[in-house]
Amino acid sequence: MITDVLADAATRMDRAVEAAKDDFSTVRTGRANPQLFQKVLVDYYGSPTPLAQLASLNTPEARTIVVTPYDKSALKAIEQAIRDMPNLGANPTNDGNLIRVTMPELTAERRKEFVKLVRSKGEDAKVHVRGIRRKAKDDLDALKSDIGEDEIARGEKELDALTRTHVDLIDEALKRKEVELLEV
Repeated sequence: MITDVLADAATRMDRAVEAAKDDFSTVRTGRANPQLFQKVLVDYYGSPTPLAQLASLNTPEARTIVVTPYDKSALKAIEQAIRDMPNLGANPTNDGNLIRVTMPELTAERRKEFVKLVRSKGEDAKVHVRGIRRKAKDDLDALKSDIGEDEIARGEKELDALTRTHVDLIDEALKRKEVELLEV
């Protein structure tokens, strides 16, 4: 029973770490990257639709992304969604067939803002992992009547080690992203 609780917590923590890494990838560094547009939602016939489902994304140059919509009638909506995307600072241009998005150079000040943003996202991910730990601990406490307190204490130590490992994974990904952001 304890192993089930720990396995569930480990799975959920793994997903939280992957979500944090995905979130970090949406913050731009020096190069244009289609991952930056991963969270762009386009108002397509009244429903928010991910950009990747409406268009193909290519990077012909280091600071340019070309967005080619599958449905030409969605050009204006895609252009507006890219323009409204926070923390991107991109200026899309529409030529009637495709959209060119030129990413501005990152200044030292803008890089520091992005580092703060990434740290905030990292802290949110750690809070989520700790929330998973809290729920798993509550589940273990509920088993106290069926299993001895020594077993529960061992389970809690394993849970703490698991939490520490996942928080360290988030910290490592955060450090890599910070180095990537501050690299000129």
